[in-house]
Amino acid sequence: MAADERTRYFRRLGKLRRSARRWSVLAGGFGGATVILTPYAGIGLADAVWAAAAGATTALAAWRWVDLRALAAQPAPPALDPAQAAARNRARLVAAVERLPAGAGVVAEVRRVRTRTALRGTSAAGPWERLDRAATTMAGMTGRLTGLAEPAVAEASVAEQSLRELADRVASVERTLRLAPADARPPLAEAHQALTGQLEAGVTAYERLVVAAAGYLAEEYRPQLEHPAATRLTEATDLLHGFASALSELRPHPTPGMPR
Repeated sequence: MAADERTRYFRRLGKLRRSARRWSVLAGGFGGATVILTPYAGIGLADAVWAAAAGATTALAAWRWVDLRALAAQPAPPALDPAQAAARNRARLVAAVERLPAGAGVVAEVRRVRTRTALRGTSAAGPWERLDRAATTMAGMTGRLTGLAEPAVAEASVAEQSLRELADRVASVERTLRLAPADARPPLAEAHQALTGQLEAGVTAYERLVVAAAGYLAEEYRPQLEHPAATRLTEATDLLHGFASALSELRPHPTPGMPR
């Protein structure tokens, strides 16, 4: 983002400036040491080391100053608008919360509460509540709506988002209608009525889709015959009854008149 680029620009500029100064100090130190120490015993191995260090640091200092001038000649990225900076920070915070184990659910609930509060007192509040309940029910069935039902799930997701945006639009037009002068109200009222009708029809259609999805699941998971568990229990019960009858027949019965 622009703020990141601006921060990165000045951070790099300061880093190059500090580096250029540091290498300049080292070059001056090595150069001074070479000038002072060389005349004492002529040019030897140690003097060659001092001279090499002075030359290397001088070259590095020159390169850093060149890089610094080149970067300073470039215009700094423009400062980010405060509103954009706040939106960026908010987006970063939301992204950080969503990465937590239960963060996505918390963020979704906060958004739902904020939207419900924003629509309170408008004609879009009722349809939005119905849509929210239907969407929650649909979300609970989405994982089981597979196969032929997958296109319907995708269509439901798109329709839900569109209807939520339509509810926001209805509320915005209604608030504007309350503030508009008398001569500007008729076209706004007509637009509000048309949008409200679209919202009602769309929410009703979405509810029917959710009911159809529930019916699809009920038919898909309803067994054609008796449940296997119930069948096995019935067979086991019949088997135990057979064992009981057989044991009763095998047990010797007392002869009449004989002591037991």
